[in-house]
Amino acid sequence: MEDLYREIIIDRYKNPQYRGHLDPHDISFEDDNPLCGDHIEVTLRVDAEGRVSEARFDGKGCAISQASADLLIESIIGKSLEEVKKMTKQDLLDLLGIELGPVRLKCALLSLKVLKAGVYGLGEASDELVE
Repeated sequence: MEDLYREIIIDRYKNPQYRGHLDPHDISFEDDNPLCGDHIEVTLRVDAEGRVSEARFDGKGCAISQASADLLIESIIGKSLEEVKKMTKQDLLDLLGIELGPVRLKCALLSLKVLKAGVYGLGEASDELVE
């Protein structure tokens, strides 16, 4: 089963479905992983009911960080901002479906950290957002 998830990660890295930038957008945030140089930017459009109507990510980095961002962005479309705020590290790891070591875990969680910092309207992202 883990091989299937690895194939999904490689496919999402090579052929991301949600890469891009929304302009105009309602929410935007970007940050880096200083350990490895991964970079993620997330832009969202939110409808009148407070639901994510469109979302995109852009950035550069390893397969895990980029695939994680693509899977995460897909999963939040249609969710309320309150639902997005409640997303956990485990929610994202479930999307990835594979075990990750500590270094790769930071790569995978960068997109969630960026997303939550943007949704909360923070000036700076913190690892505490994905605990």
